[in-house]
Amino acid sequence: MEKKDIEELKNRVACAAVLEKAGFAIDLKESTRKAVKYRRGGDIIIVIHQGRGWFDALSDARGDVFSLVEHLDGIAFPEILQRVSDLVGFVPAEPVWTRESRAHDAAAAADRWRARRKPWPGSLTWRYLRDERGIPEGVIRAALRHDRLREGPYGSMWAAHLDNDGVVTGWEERGPQWRGFASGGDKVLFRFGPTNATRLCITEAAIDAMSLAAIEDQRPDTLYLSTGGGWAPATVAAIRALSARPVARLVAATDNNRQGEVYADRLAAIAQEVGCEYERLRPTPEDWNEQLHPSSKRKKEGDEKENPAAACPPSASRVKLRPRAAALDPADRRGGRGGGVRKG
Repeated sequence: MEKKDIEELKNRVACAAVLEKAGFAIDLKESTRKAVKYRRGGDIIIVIHQGRGWFDALSDARGDVFSLVEHLDGIAFPEILQRVSDLVGFVPAEPVWTRESRAHDAAAAADRWRARRKPWPGSLTWRYLRDERGIPEGVIRAALRHDRLREGPYGSMWAAHLDNDGVVTGWEERGPQWRGFASGGDKVLFRFGPTNATRLCITEAAIDAMSLAAIEDQRPDTLYLSTGGGWAPATVAAIRALSARPVARLVAATDNNRQGEVYADRLAAIAQEVGCEYERLRPTPEDWNEQLHPSSKRKKEGDEKENPAAACPPSASRVKLRPRAAALDPADRRGGRGGGVRKG
């Protein structure tokens, strides 16, 4: 096949066609027009560039439609060409978007956030966080002082994501029967702690960020952050900007599982790139809320019942990595400081 024919074939077959034929389904709740998430069991593929590109959310694999077939099936290029040729004319399912323009979405999300009440002692959200998630009242009150929490429907919690200008862009939604992200909102970072902190602990959920803050007794040098389980370009840009502060230490406090390690590797790469110190901090169980509140393991998506005390949580494993000396000036080296889907 001539090179021009290969290029034409690549332009005629979308990555979505390959994924649909391979048994992947669209996760509409976690998708946007620019990045459509596909799931098949534990596999996650994000389709980008108007359907012509993709990347694996759990590895560094990425490319075009040909490399996607190779990634999924591990076959040689002649067979890849045949597989892709067989998909010419196949029209994959398209997501049904209900969102309007981004400017409208941002304004609508901000209005929805302002319209919700803050949790108060005895409210459903307060009891969910304190009794079912084991978050100490001192941490809840601190989050409220910084205007990070709202009462969601049916006793759920809304935890704000903010950009580097402090603007609410969306919120994580967690409750006894629900886990998701704000419709019309954008994932950037949930932020809990001093805005000028030099130690930056990155977790995968706001519940985990608050849990780690409780375990560490809200260290005054630490900003506890959550990506909301995503890895959006805006999230990466925000982490990079925070990590570029003088004497910053980037702490990968992601989950103790495969996805957590993938995210930790990406954070290590950012630390290397900007020249800040890096540390890997793992919970002993899978996540920080389980470490703070061990009974949370019983119903992972937020349907726990008990609240045993966690006065002495087990120590977490730590791995430290110093960037190359050339990446830091002497002052930086001296100044570093150590230590929605329905419930299924």
